[in-house]
Amino acid sequence: MALVLPLVIIVLSLFIFCTLFSFIDKAWWTPINIQRMMKSQGIKGLPYAFPHGNTKVIIAMRNQSMNHPMDISHDIFSRIQPHIASWIKIYGKNFINWHGSEAQIFITEPELVKEVLNNREGAYPKMEVDGFGKKLLGEALITNEGEKWAKVRKIANHTFHAESLKNMIQDMSMSFETMLEKWNEYEGHEIDVHKEFGLVTTDVISRTAFGSSYVEGKHIFEMVAKLTAITVRNVYKLRFPGTSLISKTNDEIEAERLEKEIKKSILDIVKKRKANMGEGADKFGSDYLGQLVNIASDPSENKRITVEQMIDELKAIYGAGHLTTTSLLSWTVFLLAVNQDWQDKVREEVYEFFGRKPPTSDGIARLKKMNMVINESLRLYPPVITMTRKVDREIKLGNFILPANVNIFMSLLALHHNPEIWGNDVHYFRPGRFANGVARATNNNAAAFFPFGMGPRTCVGLNFTTNEAKIALSLILQRYRFTLSSNYVHYPVDMFILIPKKGVQVILHKI
Repeated sequence: MALVLPLVIIVLSLFIFCTLFSFIDKAWWTPINIQRMMKSQGIKGLPYAFPHGNTKVIIAMRNQSMNHPMDISHDIFSRIQPHIASWIKIYGKNFINWHGSEAQIFITEPELVKEVLNNREGAYPKMEVDGFGKKLLGEALITNEGEKWAKVRKIANHTFHAESLKNMIQDMSMSFETMLEKWNEYEGHEIDVHKEFGLVTTDVISRTAFGSSYVEGKHIFEMVAKLTAITVRNVYKLRFPGTSLISKTNDEIEAERLEKEIKKSILDIVKKRKANMGEGADKFGSDYLGQLVNIASDPSENKRITVEQMIDELKAIYGAGHLTTTSLLSWTVFLLAVNQDWQDKVREEVYEFFGRKPPTSDGIARLKKMNMVINESLRLYPPVITMTRKVDREIKLGNFILPANVNIFMSLLALHHNPEIWGNDVHYFRPGRFANGVARATNNNAAAFFPFGMGPRTCVGLNFTTNEAKIALSLILQRYRFTLSSNYVHYPVDMFILIPKKGVQVILHKI
């Protein structure tokens, strides 16, 4: 017994020493060494500061730049990402930032961005997410790597590409036709199209993802919307590991409740599907949910995904299929309302291919002027404003040697609004710059324009989103000319997706 107490003290002391050593290494030695290594290569930034890094500075800058509306201008880079715009001027095109003790390398040179996103050596996997982001995205296509990613990507490709998209055109058109029937009441009056698009795109993606269960799907997406809002509020807030075990914030409590309720709701729908399953390859249904249920039930472990991954995929599709399309449509209508000449040009093109009839898949693919307008809208107001990757191992990127486990951040706004790439009219709405394709518009800087990413991880919803936008715009332009309301307030903000905070109010004029 006399020997037990000293042994306990020794073990406890070793545990405390190892914990303290690990903490000092993570919170001080490693950041300082990374900072020194990057500075020696010309990548500088605000000095590392324990414990928050540069997050408090960023929060203050964002609060100051986005807490008020602005005059109508497309020069929004310094408003939406003030820290990036400011630090590019001070430290150069590539700089280092600190999220707590986590190093973030920001790169804004197209060639470096292209190298990272193409990821030919497999050294730049998706960045790991934790905290609220983990609750929102979990193990979804947008975050997964390797085998987990490949299993679901195959399903997603089938759901959102080629022939499957052709079959969705009628359903998409019906959803927007229903919206336009309601618009009859607003002829000659003001309507907030951002709000309208938010409702109808939820309907479209609910039908696409959940099929016959779309009403229950919409309820799930409402909960995902709340979880998204909580995640956005906490992006730059840091808490020490383990503190949530002692005391939870209101947001943490609500996020956990939503996470559990979303999981329960999805499992309830899955249970109904299994109870009513049919025969053959699509026995659980041909919609995205049915295909996910099918692969989650596969008898082969090599092909099967977990129930948790199935749930996370359905949560993630909310942002991919609803939020991005709502943002794209809202900003495009705003731009066409301000630029009546281009509104007329696109309307003439719509009449040329469709007359007064509903859009067809062949016609949609041939809408050159509309495609130019959509590209210019995505350039000026990209729904997703930052893409991230992780450095898996020490590697050479361009002329830089990057250490393992740092994260890479690529600002779309920094590249989309760079006058060195686009010219002195960079902040003007000039769809004609895309008349001869993206390569010509960017002087062959392919990585200067990547609203849906590039390389093997290009967003699977690219064609889905752009097709839906073309259908919606075609149907609207066939019926209405629209002008910007005098009540419109230009208030772009970053809320996980780039959105008009005060909506987009236009006056509808029947044609």
